[in-house]
Amino acid sequence: MSQLPAIVFDLGKVLVDFDYSIAVSRIAGRSRLAPSGVERFFFHSPLLVDYESGRLTRQEFFEQARQATGFCGGLEEFGEFFADIFTEIAPMIGLHATLRRRGCQTFIFSNTNDLAVEHIDRNFPFFRNFDGYIYSYKVGAMKPEAKIYESLETLTGRQGPQIIYLDDRPENVAAGAERGWRAILHETPEKSIAAIENFKLW
Repeated sequence: MSQLPAIVFDLGKVLVDFDYSIAVSRIAGRSRLAPSGVERFFFHSPLLVDYESGRLTRQEFFEQARQATGFCGGLEEFGEFFADIFTEIAPMIGLHATLRRRGCQTFIFSNTNDLAVEHIDRNFPFFRNFDGYIYSYKVGAMKPEAKIYESLETLTGRQGPQIIYLDDRPENVAAGAERGWRAILHETPEKSIAAIENFKLW
C-alpha cells in the first residue's frame, strides 16, 4: 500500500455542484403542489434525512413523496427529476486526476442517496476512478456522526494524519479534525488545491 495519505473527498459542492431547485421545479410540474410546497416538503421535513440515513428505501421515499405532493409519474421519472441536478466542478476533477497520477489513493465520503449515486455514476466518468466509497445511506449514519467516520477509517486502513479530507461543511470538517485527520474546509477550488499543495506530499 502506498505510504502517501489517503485523500478523501466529499461529493456535493466539492466535486460536483448541485441545484435542488431544478428537481423541485420539475417535480412540481407533475404534482398538485407549487414549487414552494414541494420545496417545503423535501427540505423542511425529515424525509430526505431519513432517505440519506438509510431509514427509507428508494421505493418508500418515492411513495411518501408521491403521496405528499401528488406526483403523477412513476418511480423512474421521479428519480430522474430528483437526481439530474449535478454539474462537475472542473478544477476539483482536475485535482483528483492529478492526485491519482501521483499515486494517491482517493475515496468518496458523502451524505447521499442511491438515486444520486446512480445518476452520477452514469453521467460522470471521473466518479469511477476512486479506491472506495462511503455513503451515508449504506452506513446508516450521516456526517458528522462518528459511525460514518469510523467506516471511512476501516475502508482506508488509515487514521489520523494519514487521512486528508476535503468537505464544504464546517461541522463535518471539525468532526474529521477531532479524529486527527488533516481536514480542509472546501471554500473554493483554488483554496483547496493550495491547501493540498501546502502538505508537500511529494
